[in-house]
Order: sequence, then C-alpha cells, then structure tokens
Amino acid sequence: LQRVIAQIEKQYGQGAIMQMDEHRYARIEGIPTGSLSLDIALGGAGIPRGRVTEVFGPEASGKTTLALHVIANAQRAGGVVAFIDAEHVLDPTWAKKLGVDVSSLLISQPDTGEQALEITEMLIRSDSVD
Repeated sequence: LQRVIAQIEKQYGQGAIMQMDEHRYARIEGIPTGSLSLDIALGGAGIPRGRVTEVFGPEASGKTTLALHVIANAQRAGGVVAFIDAEHVLDPTWAKKLGVDVSSLLISQPDTGEQALEITEMLIRSDSVD
C-alpha cells in the first residue's frame, strides 16, 4: 500500500491521496446555490469552492439555472468562474437576470466531451478559477 501511495504522490503531488482522519479533515468553503434546502443537503455550505462540480439530469430539469445561481453567488463573493456549457444552452440574457456578470464569465462550448475535460483540466491546473 505504501508503495502505491508513494507512486500516486509522485505522479499527482503531495496530498493527492491521504488517510482520512480528523487531523487532516478541513472544512471546505462553499458557494451558496440559492436554495437553502439544497445547500443543507450538500453539507450546509453549498457547492464546494475550488472543486469540480458536475450537474446532470434530464433536459429542462434546471441544471443550467442552478449553475447560473451558483455562478452569480461566486462572482458576488469575488470569485472567477468558468462555465463549461456542454449542452450549448447558455442564454446570456437569462444569466444576467439571475445576477451573473456575463462580461467576466469565462465560457467554453466544446464540441466533444474530450474537449470539455481537457479545457476543464487546463483551468484547474491554472489554479485561477473558483
């Protein structure tokens, strides 16, 4: 086990894998979703800041609207946000009505899932988005 852990840390960096004990547990800051009941269901703080969050569900189930509420709240808190619009459905007018500053929103509408993941990975590695 120690050999595998060392290999993972060598390839992905210190802290990529660790034993979960109360000394290493850190409270993660969240971004409110705009729905108190959803925030509570997610642990009380909303969507975890600094983490990749995928929202999925059937067509017209509110995925984009939820994402836009989170984006607006992150921006209000001074965050830099990137939105990977895999479904190509983002409506800037609706986004503005929900409080999104579209002029500072980074958006990508990739043609393939592979592009979406590569763009997401590049943004994560830049450590410059929330």
